[in-house]
Amino acid sequence: MAEMDLQNAVVVALGSNLPGPYGSSEALLEAALARFPQVGLKILARSSWWRSAAWPDPDGPEYRNGVALVEANAGPAGVLAALLRLEAEMGRDRGARNAPRTLDLDLIAHGRDVVDGPGLILPHPRAHDRLFVMGPLAEIAPGWVHPVLGATAAELAASARIGRDATPAP
Repeated sequence: MAEMDLQNAVVVALGSNLPGPYGSSEALLEAALARFPQVGLKILARSSWWRSAAWPDPDGPEYRNGVALVEANAGPAGVLAALLRLEAEMGRDRGARNAPRTLDLDLIAHGRDVVDGPGLILPHPRAHDRLFVMGPLAEIAPGWVHPVLGATAAELAASARIGRDATPAP
């Protein structure tokens, strides 16, 4: 992927630790990716699935996480709405914060946009410190540059403090 495309790509993080009717979190995440084109997201690149202990309660079911770089015709609010709609269609029940979940789709960045509004902050305010986001992003786009911090995905993965046990799943 050309550097210009990389910096203008939309970054979406995917996560699951409850497989729902899909049998495994990996199968659920694959099904979610397969539906991205239906909600206007063209996949340009995707990471492997990473595994990590549940956070903040490590006694919960283990997570699978990954990242996709996508092209979107919609602006940040439209992409977020599409992701939330897809979560709901695939059985996401929004209960307590950081609770186990079937599908979690987070808009990490929308190109170089910086947004600080009600219901939407870009780049995602905590993603840079989570290895289970920055690790998969660094796997597919190590040179992606955070729009505010100016650090690359590889640098952010190396310095992330949350989810330090995250590794590519076998």
